[in-house]
Amino acid sequence: MTIQIDDAGVGDLLYGAVVGIHRKETAEFHYDVIPVSYFQEPNFRQKLYLKKATEVTLGLLNRMRIEEREGVEICTSFLFDDTRPVLIEQLGPKRVRATAITGEAQDRVEGAYLDEIRNLGYEPISERDEKRAKSFFHMLRWVKKDSSRLKYAKTGWPRLRRYMRVG
Repeated sequence: MTIQIDDAGVGDLLYGAVVGIHRKETAEFHYDVIPVSYFQEPNFRQKLYLKKATEVTLGLLNRMRIEEREGVEICTSFLFDDTRPVLIEQLGPKRVRATAITGEAQDRVEGAYLDEIRNLGYEPISERDEKRAKSFFHMLRWVKKDSSRLKYAKTGWPRLRRYMRVG
């Protein structure tokens, strides 16, 4: 049995990030959210999102009840830079493998993120994966239309200051 761990939304302007875990053989799936506040100052500068990613991942693995010999495939995303060593320490280097997560696991984590941003009232563009810049500017225009939406934006990213005042 193999558990796959992936993230979605880290590079997007809106919302926090979704961390999801998927058991390959049974399609069991759980996810949790790193709140957007971790991608805003002062938390962003301190990279607290890395600690939160570890906390969320460990909580999800506990919820999934990882079995003793079960392997873990974890995404190579920078979001898991602190998580991977913790998993290796807890589970052993033979059980943990950093890799690109694809297929059903990736689709489900991405779907969870899209559901979350739709809950904000935002409708993502259909080709958002292929056209990252277009997606960013679509999200940016949505935020600029109503200043109360700024609270949903990852305002810690330095690049955002090129396009709007964040505070």
